[in-house]
Amino acid sequence: MSRLNELIQEFCPNGVEFKQLSDILKIKNGSDYKSFLKGNIPVYGSGGIIAYIDRFAYNKPSVLIPRKGSINKLYYVDTPFWTVDTIFYTQINVEFAEPKFVYFCLQMQHLERLNTAGGVPSLTQNVLNRVRIPVPPLNIQNEIVRILDNFTELTAELIAELTARKKQYEYYRNKLLTFKELKCEDD
Repeated sequence: MSRLNELIQEFCPNGVEFKQLSDILKIKNGSDYKSFLKGNIPVYGSGGIIAYIDRFAYNKPSVLIPRKGSINKLYYVDTPFWTVDTIFYTQINVEFAEPKFVYFCLQMQHLERLNTAGGVPSLTQNVLNRVRIPVPPLNIQNEIVRILDNFTELTAELIAELTARKKQYEYYRNKLLTFKELKCEDD
């Protein structure tokens, strides 16, 4: 992280500007997909991928923000996709913001606190557009993304290792605690 500290000292020693989302991206609504043919383009709803179709709504990196339901479950997508009406997608101005940096910043925002409904959790474009995030120079954003991606990869490796160890434990537990029952002649 010393590289990041050097970049911050060089490019923003007095702090970082914060901007509203409306200054760096456009929030777009999803729509119905059921009239399209099956294909290999993922269709996202607020709970994740729900289908695959033959066309996309957007084909650039984007942060998907649930509008209804699981409003704290964000997605970063860097391949073509379609979204339904329960999830927003973003068109990010890459002159100001690295899309994955926006994703990481929005994860910290705990968007569920911006819920606008009483029953099913909901978000509106109005509310989201006013969310403010830090917008350091792009080289700093890219370094932050690189660091966080490394931690994400290490976390995935640790989870895989832990899963393997749990299976190993279960195997040996079952092997070591399985005995042949002694038969008594009185029975």
